[in-house]
Amino acid sequence: MQANDVRVLKSAAIPTLVVGVAAVVVALLTAGGKGALGAALGTLLVGIFFSVSVVAVSYAARVSPQVMAIAAMLSYLVKVVVIMIVLNAFRDTTVWNTLAFAWSVVICTLVWTGFEVRAFMKTKMLYVDPEARVPGKGDS
Repeated sequence: MQANDVRVLKSAAIPTLVVGVAAVVVALLTAGGKGALGAALGTLLVGIFFSVSVVAVSYAARVSPQVMAIAAMLSYLVKVVVIMIVLNAFRDTTVWNTLAFAWSVVICTLVWTGFEVRAFMKTKMLYVDPEARVPGKGDS
């Protein structure tokens, strides 16, 4: 991973963790232990999903912009499919509070996305390659 990618990952993960801990506390106070477990699992799910996406896109960016775009789209598709499978598998669970789980997923996703956008906007990245050579123009 490049330094910019690590910075983006940390910039999104830390606030999400803080909000996730707050969600666990709120769920504990409002829904008890099952609520806290649901909120913790929701926070964990968001953290893992988004971290894997950042890492996958970061490594794909080393290959080419096209591969990076494909990796971003595939990681999104995989996240959607896996979350549908998880939600379907645990639809009738009584082990944790599903409402606390759902709210923590939504809130942590919004926080992660917002801070990831903020980190990308603050990152100084070149939009063109200053070392690029135009084919057929020679080295003059």
